Amino acid sequence: MTENRFWRLDRHPEGSDFASALSLQTETLPALGEGEVRVRVGWLSMDAGTRMWMSPRTDGYQPPLPLGSKMAGLVLGRVSESRDPAFPAGTLVRGFGQWADYATVVPALSGLEAVDDGIADIRQHFGALGMNAWTAFVGVREVAAISPGEWLVVSAAAGATGSMACQVGRNLGAKVVGIAGGAEKCRYLVEELGVDIAIDYKNEDVAARLAEVPGGVNAYFDNVGGPMLDAVLPNMAHYGRVAVCGMVAAYDNDAPLPGPARFDQVLMRRLRIEGFFIPDFLHRGAEFMPILREWVDAGKLTVRLNETVGLENVLEGYERMLSGKAIGKVIVKVGD
Repeated sequence: MTENRFWRLDRHPEGSDFASALSLQTETLPALGEGEVRVRVGWLSMDAGTRMWMSPRTDGYQPPLPLGSKMAGLVLGRVSESRDPAFPAGTLVRGFGQWADYATVVPALSGLEAVDDGIADIRQHFGALGMNAWTAFVGVREVAAISPGEWLVVSAAAGATGSMACQVGRNLGAKVVGIAGGAEKCRYLVEELGVDIAIDYKNEDVAARLAEVPGGVNAYFDNVGGPMLDAVLPNMAHYGRVAVCGMVAAYDNDAPLPGPARFDQVLMRRLRIEGFFIPDFLHRGAEFMPILREWVDAGKLTVRLNETVGLENVLEGYERMLSGKAIGKVIVKVGD
């Protein structure tokens, strides 16, 4: 019998008090059902969108997790046992599973896929070759429809998705403005990612700085929502595009927040605002990957990996990701 540790959602968290809402439990692994696959988790991905799964809201992009269930998220690891011939034991896979030593999934329901076992650092399947990179690519190239020479603004620009959105925009010929909190993050944006302008929202007037962008902002990759969106809208160029990727400002609220105070600018500037969710694009992975891999191999797409060690320390990494204390992608190493 194999024991399995897992994080259980016991109650809806209040704000960022995750320790009172989740508990680390132990079980004996049951036998696999027909078509199921068991993954020995190597790493967990810490993603802001999972905060919505912990809330009781039913109007999100995914139904909330029932209380008493295992906490879910993206996992990267090797198949340890399988009742699906497409995923034999030993296969390196990525997909939606549980915060656990072993994730048990149905491949068709979890987006499980075999990933390249031959790259130098397989953690990059959560980095520059992962879902955050796909999100950045789709959001900048297709939803924001950036063109060479245009101005692209990215919020939460030093985070996992934001840092790659900056690089995707740069690679596609855009001029990039990155918004982040603190001097260290802004230095990272300019010196390592090559953004044209870095704005420190903690110490600068974002709207005033954006007013300096020649001709206005053509496209905005929005990870945050809330007051940040209000700072951007009046500084958009006519016929600008807003790609809404995340709403970090609202994730810890169990009730919907009011809309943008400057929503009038959508009409005045003839703006297009579109939300998108990367699971809607998973079937196009084979299309995205060759481009991302080419950029990675050429050193034109990279991400810092901020790793926490130990399943028992998941909440530490999760809080660091949501609070913006980390640069780059926060992951948790669970097993070898």
